[in-house]
Amino acid sequence: MKKTVTFGIPCYNSAAYMDHCVSSILEGTGYADDVQIIIVDDGSTKDETPAKADEWEARYPSIVKAVHQENGGHGAAVMQAVSHAEGVYFKNIDSDDWVDADAVRELLETLRRFISLGERVDLVITNYVYEHVEDDTRNVVDYRHVLPRGRVFDWSDIGHFMMWQYLLMHALTYRVDVLRAANLQMPPHTFYVDNIYAYVPFPKCHSIYYLDADVYRYFIGREDQSVNDRVLTSRIDHYWRVARIMMHAYHVYDEIGVAKLRSYMMNYFTIIMAICSVFSKKSDRPDAMDELQKLWDELKAYDRRMYRRARHGVVGLATNLPGTVGRALTLAGYRAAQKLVKFN
Repeated sequence: MKKTVTFGIPCYNSAAYMDHCVSSILEGTGYADDVQIIIVDDGSTKDETPAKADEWEARYPSIVKAVHQENGGHGAAVMQAVSHAEGVYFKNIDSDDWVDADAVRELLETLRRFISLGERVDLVITNYVYEHVEDDTRNVVDYRHVLPRGRVFDWSDIGHFMMWQYLLMHALTYRVDVLRAANLQMPPHTFYVDNIYAYVPFPKCHSIYYLDADVYRYFIGREDQSVNDRVLTSRIDHYWRVARIMMHAYHVYDEIGVAKLRSYMMNYFTIIMAICSVFSKKSDRPDAMDELQKLWDELKAYDRRMYRRARHGVVGLATNLPGTVGRALTLAGYRAAQKLVKFN
């Protein structure tokens, strides 16, 4: 029997928390035979992650598959799961996160309905929840005022996304054939590739459905997390790498035919460039500002219209204020946004 959905779980030294992730999917989907869970051990060496992955497969061989690979980073692990996927749909769940039982059950029932009716839906969007460990608070990101509910739609039907409301990996359940056709270039040993995952395939998604359910629970606040402010600053070169891949994926104004999707993608790319600007300013790397300038110069040479929008729009101007005072104002604005949205 072909699986309805494959859940990929990239794991790297995840023994302390991966069981919660796997259990939440199994329990939420009722141990259903049309669900597949692929645990990708990304070359773990410091704990029992490889053994735990094999134990889960031994306990539920019709549902769980353990895959072991040399360490390649988050993107390589995600794509390894995609390559092994037997489901019509694919959803990535990071090993320190989990799913809500009622919501994931609703998602599974929705996907089953599409398949049984022979209705092709390329992308299903659901809500996600920031679970903040430092103060035990929650922040739900939903799309109730942005996307139609109760029907299949296309990109021409979307509304305006707020800056804190973009479609991150946590919100996305793709058809597997769409992901494979997108031929995602996920650089090895690179963090923040989820931005590529939530950008490059979109023009290939012609039919979309929004399920207003809080499926994904995104744990945030661990000191070693990639989105931790200190960690992200130390890895600014990873963001430069991701920005270049997104930059060269499309000449957005020339290649994206649907106006609302074009606007969304350009806005999202602008945010990525803004992150590069802010964290380059925060970095203590002596070459950070030179590398940032190279990135902007490359964008200008690649596509002048994209450059003008990203660099000289409101966000670009606010995150690239010149001089010492400008740097201080940029970082103050970032800190204010951080407190308001609590995105890391």
